[in-house]
Amino acid sequence: MIKRSEYERVQEQAAAAIRAAGIQLTAAEAARIEVVDFGLSHVAVEGVQVFTMFATERISAKVLVMLPHQTEPEHWHPPVGGDPGKEETIRVIAGTLLFFIPGPDTMREGWVPAGKAGCYSCRHEIVLKPCDQLTLPPGTKHWFQARDGGAVFYSFSTCVRDGLDRFTDPAIVRQTVISEDDEVEAGAR
Repeated sequence: MIKRSEYERVQEQAAAAIRAAGIQLTAAEAARIEVVDFGLSHVAVEGVQVFTMFATERISAKVLVMLPHQTEPEHWHPPVGGDPGKEETIRVIAGTLLFFIPGPDTMREGWVPAGKAGCYSCRHEIVLKPCDQLTLPPGTKHWFQARDGGAVFYSFSTCVRDGLDRFTDPAIVRQTVISEDDEVEAGAR
């Protein structure tokens, strides 16, 4: 759960990062940026900000924003019916993105969020800088995180079914729940 004031603050940070990366964004588009906390209630540590440019039944294009030191939890895009699952290409626009996939443990710059060692099994590190890109076949387990300055990157993919993504961390809930600030304060009394 995330408080509305924090959601809006992070949404504004994401819009500013997208614009600073040279991507034009209207006010209406900025208001559509999704702040995802994965139900963990610490979006600055584990979360991601997503601006969906378009999503049809066959393809999708998004701009993702990672705050400095933010991590998107380990996940994969499973098969659905006769579809093998989402195929995705990541292309970095700004900042440095540390990407982790199955393979030999080459983790040098990345880190696993405190207390979450069992939830991050992929340790093959790929450092992506502006203009670098990586294509993930369907069903590939992966996670990523930003360095000091955060990161902005494109995600181009086949059909998106984010609600069906699978996560290594069993505590994750994909749907963001926003609480009003006064509800949180009243609950604390």
